[in-house]
Amino acid sequence: MRSAGLVGKQKTSVADVVTAADTAAEAAVLAALTTLRPDDGILGEEGAARPSASGRRWVIDPVDGTYNFLCGIDYWCSALALATEPTADDPTGQVLLGAVQRRSSGELWVGGPGRPTRRNGVEVRVAEQPLSELSLASYVRLPPADDRVGPWLSMLGGVAAMRVMGSGSVDLALVADGRLGAYAAPNVADWDWFPGAALATGAGGVAAVVPHRGLNWHLAGGAAAVRRLTELLRSG
Repeated sequence: MRSAGLVGKQKTSVADVVTAADTAAEAAVLAALTTLRPDDGILGEEGAARPSASGRRWVIDPVDGTYNFLCGIDYWCSALALATEPTADDPTGQVLLGAVQRRSSGELWVGGPGRPTRRNGVEVRVAEQPLSELSLASYVRLPPADDRVGPWLSMLGGVAAMRVMGSGSVDLALVADGRLGAYAAPNVADWDWFPGAALATGAGGVAAVVPHRGLNWHLAGGAAAVRRLTELLRSG
């Protein structure tokens, strides 16, 4: 059942949609940051943008998992990250802090490098079991492109189970608190990566971007799990 009163507009595909809730939520975050942090840059999934005068920028995903949200599935969140502004020497910037709020479950994760990740105020940790005992979260665009199939199949051969649930930031938050084992997806946008990558790092894990066959694979989880995922990825 679709969320009452909401209409989705396609962006790049049937499953890549935007609603009035996305744009309204992004506008609210932008207004707050303009008041509280006027010198910081802004990058929002729905188009909010502002250059940085401070060397920092906020990355906003007002509703991550909009297709789920629109269909009445509760696997979605709002996500925010603070990162350094990209430069010629550091073209992506470094994530400093992430926050993910999952309203349907009443959960809020906050953390990042040097700041332990907490869910509703309680510190959490990534799972430390061998990758073969862990689940792997990912996102599969349909139809899957040939350059993705080999690496995915290789990684799937090394995990206990795969989960494809439609919100990268929820996936990464659950990796941070150990309910999901690891995360792997190619060419992830900053707003889908920075908030959750900060949480995974703050929970004692690793968040890495590994180039392979022309794609940038984004991996997160415990250090041993990410090392094993990297090995499997490069063999696929």
